[in-house]
Amino acid sequence: MKIGIVSDGKFGDRAFEVIRERFPTEWIMALFPQSIMVDDLELTLPECDLYISYVRHPDVALAIIEKKKPVILGVSFGPGFLRQAKAINEDIIAPLTWVPAINEFAKVFGKPSFEVKVQEDGTIENVRVIRGSPCGSTVAASAELHGTRLSPEQLQHYGLRICHFCRAPRFGKTCNKEIAGLLHARELVHAISTVSPAVGARVKSFTDEMERIIDQKITGG
Repeated sequence: MKIGIVSDGKFGDRAFEVIRERFPTEWIMALFPQSIMVDDLELTLPECDLYISYVRHPDVALAIIEKKKPVILGVSFGPGFLRQAKAINEDIIAPLTWVPAINEFAKVFGKPSFEVKVQEDGTIENVRVIRGSPCGSTVAASAELHGTRLSPEQLQHYGLRICHFCRAPRFGKTCNKEIAGLLHARELVHAISTVSPAVGARVKSFTDEMERIIDQKITGG
């Protein structure tokens, strides 16, 4: 499967470097129009099975979507745009959709998943990233976990390191760094609890609080 990373130069370069280690990947530059509205936009793209759009202009994103290939929107323009996009091309990543090319990509990149070796005292011997963020923050931050001991303080630090390695703007549209850090910490504990329930149970009160915060931030409650 061939992936096309479409960018206007601001975002996507790190994703390109990470993704091309797992899939044939092409870097595609697109113009960033200065006008709010663009008429008759011509966008030529090389043939790919899946495009990941990091463009910051909605008309350019629509031009990618109009190619009728599966598309992951790395920069979001809101639910109204998504409804408009799916009226043009159903193969856009969204909740409850099943697009084979996106599904294959999501086996490697997406919600973090880990394989962990941990000692009885909570010391982490090894972390293998099974699935992580395309920007590389999952791999970079997880590489620092070797030899650390599971604790609320360690999980907080891990979440901050995820935010540190993420290149999205702090208040931008590409992702929520705080939620990303919390989700990574939660999935790390889940992986540890799978191989050693006793170790995972030591931070249960902290993970319960993480779940509450995640739910609050996602639902806006």
